[in-house]
Amino acid sequence: MAGQQIPVIDISKIDEASGAQLVDAVHDWGFAFVTGSNTGFSAPLIDRLFDLSGSLFRLPFKEKESCAISSNNKGWSRLHSETLDPKHQKKGDLKEAFNFGEFVNGKAQQPIPPSLAQKEAEISDFADRCRGLCMQLLRLFALGLKIDETDGGQAWFARHHDASKGPSGSILRLLYYPAPGVCEQDTDALALRAGAHSDYGSITLLFQRSAQPGLEVLSPQAHWSSVPVWPPGTEEDQYPPILVNVGDLLSYWTNGFLKSTVHRVVFPPNGASTDRYSVAYFCHPANDTKLAPVPSEVVTAALDSTGIKQDVLGGSETLTAEDHLRSRLAATYGWEKGADGES
Repeated sequence: MAGQQIPVIDISKIDEASGAQLVDAVHDWGFAFVTGSNTGFSAPLIDRLFDLSGSLFRLPFKEKESCAISSNNKGWSRLHSETLDPKHQKKGDLKEAFNFGEFVNGKAQQPIPPSLAQKEAEISDFADRCRGLCMQLLRLFALGLKIDETDGGQAWFARHHDASKGPSGSILRLLYYPAPGVCEQDTDALALRAGAHSDYGSITLLFQRSAQPGLEVLSPQAHWSSVPVWPPGTEEDQYPPILVNVGDLLSYWTNGFLKSTVHRVVFPPNGASTDRYSVAYFCHPANDTKLAPVPSEVVTAALDSTGIKQDVLGGSETLTAEDHLRSRLAATYGWEKGADGES
């Protein structure tokens, strides 16, 4: 899979044609760039959040440590604390991250560094814009999958992500990957900035900075290929292209018709020494959402043609979105799940 071939989809119109293009793209690739006048993002808006992210990760250790991540998946995670590919990694990922959960009336429902307090509304606004874009994409997916109006039509996925349905695992994540050699042991060729993994939720939005590459996707032929920060032929200063990828839940709902593609973050090529910053928004449905099969004639026809029976999560019991997320987080952080699902 060549990163340069990931399609760019203009989503200025929420209609069947755009939905079909998006579905075709992620059916083949798992990834797509989206752009258009209604994404809700401008280059200056994204740049401001990256500036804020830089100031956060430059804070003293004690200030970040006071907001350390816990089993609710919110807060700051230090270098090597997260291991996205525990089966193959000898050490944790070479990155720091700060996870913001859902905001209520512009306020974070978690501890945040005091120096960020005056920027709280700005972070909340960015998260709201991410959520708004994801809701548009969920409607496009439903249109592209031709879900009948009697089953919910274009609102089928979106209704499961309605904030009024209750809390969800949605996270706005700021990420900082230090330049190579920040620690002597990180010169190990096996060290990764982020281990190979698929994302846990429905949709992921990824914002990247120019000249800070490193994202790779795994092809069906098991080859790693780099993903460009900016797709060829797009303009950075008008409607910045935003990278979108399908997560596990959207893949489960469609029995793999929409692909949750494995990806990772590696060190810069040619020994280049540079920090990498990115911002990811992980969109999840309401916690108690049952992962039942999507009523899509497109998915049904695809399964019929292969003789595969739709079996969400490969088990007899239908899990909830929260069940799946807790299981994945326990493996990633080495948490042990107790009877109540907490660490």
